Amino acid sequence: MSTNTTSTDGSYGSPKARRLAEFLREEAKNGEVYIKGKFIADDVDLSPKEIGALMLQLQGSLPDLEIEKWSYTGATTWRVQSQ
Repeated sequence: MSTNTTSTDGSYGSPKARRLAEFLREEAKNGEVYIKGKFIADDVDLSPKEIGALMLQLQGSLPDLEIEKWSYTGATTWRVQSQ
């Protein structure tokens, strides 16, 4: 079975990364959103720690989304904008 990868280690091609990317696309479909991993963990069936690691991997690798580490107050906030 082939996976679509955008990095040499296949991180975007992992089921977890694909699930998170699809969630982000849906959330940002009307512009930009601000997301904290701990608040979406149940929605994507990932831990906040996994979300943070995957967000770093997805940053710059999805041509249709701009992902930016925005702020840290109790947990990292990510700004996600549809391109």
